[in-house]
Amino acid sequence: MPRSALLCTSVVLGALALALAGCATGADQDPVATSAPSSSSAPELDGELTVYAAASLKAAFDELAMRFEAQHPSVEVQPITYDGSSTLATQIIEGAPVDVFASADEKNMQKLVDEGLASGPELFATNTLVLVVPAGNPGGVRSLDDLADTDLAVVLCAAEVPCGAASATLLSNAGVVASVDSYEQNVTAVLTKVAAGEADAGLVYVTDAATTDDIDAIEVDGAEEVVNRYPIVALSAAASPDVAEAFVAFVLGDEGQEVLETLGFGAS
Repeated sequence: MPRSALLCTSVVLGALALALAGCATGADQDPVATSAPSSSSAPELDGELTVYAAASLKAAFDELAMRFEAQHPSVEVQPITYDGSSTLATQIIEGAPVDVFASADEKNMQKLVDEGLASGPELFATNTLVLVVPAGNPGGVRSLDDLADTDLAVVLCAAEVPCGAASATLLSNAGVVASVDSYEQNVTAVLTKVAAGEADAGLVYVTDAATTDDIDAIEVDGAEEVVNRYPIVALSAAASPDVAEAFVAFVLGDEGQEVLETLGFGAS
């Protein structure tokens, strides 16, 4: 073959090899690797969260706050303030800087709604009452009727507190006029006095009774008819509205509801 023909053949073959190499390179490229990163992922929550919650929610909300922080490392939940719902509502109305409020009744939550401090609270749990006595029942208490015995030391929640209002309704329904030695501002105080043996009997929520072995719990007739319903809300003036709303959603969600159910709360 003439030299010029060989030269042309080499040039053609070389060009063909380069073209095939280019195609192979294009085929091997990963289109995902070269695409622009997605910007659709939601931004991570960041900020502090201040929660006021009914005293009966302490065990549940301590657990919920810990889990919420674990899911959102850039959020810091401040130590939760627990007290009677009426006390907490008053403090919020008077200007306490709070992001989320969880009440043990709808009445005290409505106070904040009426003041324009919150809107759209949602129910997340229910609770009922049980009669509690010190372990071993030294006073020999058997039923609600025994709370009328003047020889016994009886302690109840104050009437303005949700557990107090529920106690009054339960006793009224049973036709019992209790001989009360002291009224307390939250259910934890009632439980503490009974557990310490400073009172022979008291009425607390079933969830509170389950938190200590220092008392015996006595179920009473009619308790299932006196139900406290718990609402929660992110306050309108929350410092970090997105964090507050996310915590409320967490409480209302599957994981939050599972924690509450495990601790004895009823579904809303």
